[in-house]
Amino acid sequence: MKFSFFRKKRGKHVYTIAFYNLENLFDAEDNQYTLDSDFTPDGFKKWTPKRYQRKLSKLAKTIYRIGRDINDYPPILVGVAEAENKGVLNDLIQTSPLKQIEYGFIHYESPDERGIDTGLIYHKRYFNVISSKPIPLIIDNLDGLRDTTRDILYVHGKLNGEEVHVFVNHWPSRRDGSENTEYKRIAAANVIKNEMKRIEQLNTSPNYLIMGDFNDDPSSASIQVLTEDSNLYNPLAKLHAPKFSGSTNYKKGWSLFDQIILSHSFLNYEKGKHTFMEANIFNDNALQEDKGKYKGSPFRTYVGRKYLGGYSDHFPVYVILKLNI
Repeated sequence: MKFSFFRKKRGKHVYTIAFYNLENLFDAEDNQYTLDSDFTPDGFKKWTPKRYQRKLSKLAKTIYRIGRDINDYPPILVGVAEAENKGVLNDLIQTSPLKQIEYGFIHYESPDERGIDTGLIYHKRYFNVISSKPIPLIIDNLDGLRDTTRDILYVHGKLNGEEVHVFVNHWPSRRDGSENTEYKRIAAANVIKNEMKRIEQLNTSPNYLIMGDFNDDPSSASIQVLTEDSNLYNPLAKLHAPKFSGSTNYKKGWSLFDQIILSHSFLNYEKGKHTFMEANIFNDNALQEDKGKYKGSPFRTYVGRKYLGGYSDHFPVYVILKLNI
């Protein structure tokens, strides 16, 4: 399923931007400073180096193929969530077939108690980093204690020479109920909007790529707060169908928590600039459960403590941009 804004012929200078929640990409070593002991050989999940390498291989092959039905090249930007540390991201880009590509990555340790962070993988030939930083999301739980959640990753760079401002997100979960935690995700939306105001004091009509696992659907209050009174456009919104389509599935209901939101500047045509072409959910058959009552759902690595050996509990999402030459 895909949504296309401009019906243009596919050809050269077409590029894929993707986001993928990697579902607990942990190494098999115990970090004494985070709650990662489940993902060790002696832990609850019986997570071994062999299983880790198998997951790396599956994720690398998936990333390499995102958008390949539309263009001849793997993604030039990939935002990721649930990566434990720099080491796992380095292992990922050094895993075949990604190791043949000039990929680099940006990652900062966040205060998340489980040690899962966001990151940005980028193709060095097409994306030059100008600056980057983690943006803290400082919020409290209902009991008044600090919620040690993920930072928002901000990267300022040049995509084929065009300046872009990238935000990679993994917003607070719904674990304690969607209504009880909604205020946290609205707070995250406002953090980004405040950063956008700062950027707009220095730049006229900046280009934004805001991607992530938002733990909310396109119609949710937090996403509406993010996109209202702004120049943002959510091309994936039209792909969400709770009974039929999404990026993650819970109890046979589809959610589109994974989204890539663009500034309206990508809807214009100007030489030397990028134009939005298509948005899609990469729900390739290999990434799906192939039988049983959850057939068609993401083929995940674990269900509870049961090892399935799948990919992730999320499908990747992506957009296609065309550089106007």
